Amino acid sequence: MILRLRLAAALAAAAIGMMGCDGFFTPAKSPFTGIDVTGGEMGGPLRLADHDGKARSIEEFRGKVVVVVFGFTHCPDVCPTALADMAKAVRSLGDRGNDVQVLFVTVDPRRDTAELLRQYVPAFHPAFLGLRGSEAETSAVTRDFRVYANERPGKTPDSYTVDHSAQSFVFDRGGSIRLLLPPGMASAAIASDLRLLLN
Repeated sequence: MILRLRLAAALAAAAIGMMGCDGFFTPAKSPFTGIDVTGGEMGGPLRLADHDGKARSIEEFRGKVVVVVFGFTHCPDVCPTALADMAKAVRSLGDRGNDVQVLFVTVDPRRDTAELLRQYVPAFHPAFLGLRGSEAETSAVTRDFRVYANERPGKTPDSYTVDHSAQSFVFDRGGSIRLLLPPGMASAAIASDLRLLLN
């Protein structure tokens, strides 16, 4: 009887000990609202021309938090909403918003000329830049970022649309990928995540 009680006590102690150890291996809760992808392999140098024809890359924005948004100017809903929310988030940071650079990469370079991007992108925020490349360059960038983009025919050759991934990518001041922001994320949550990276 005594042996059984001692065995039961030992098993109970072991179970409690295991439960306690489990706490040591539970990952810490991320402070971000977006998806923390620190150390992820998506991204790349992002070498494209901006809407003024100047060659750009992620590297030249070191020292700033960089947000990369993929879309196209004929997009009826997701793209303008994403840019509007991003602009609201950046403005809410006050002067610290100057240390955030938003880059809008078109997945429709055939229709999105530099002139069109120059009119469209800064309309949301004057510091935002539109980037474009050839179709081959665009394919390379979407591949680097693991972004899906595919044309869907319309009623006429020029009325096609482009189905594409709608998440945004955030790089820290050192140029490392840190976050994926899902579509529909509230501007206050975006601002909170950007503030954390700015700090």
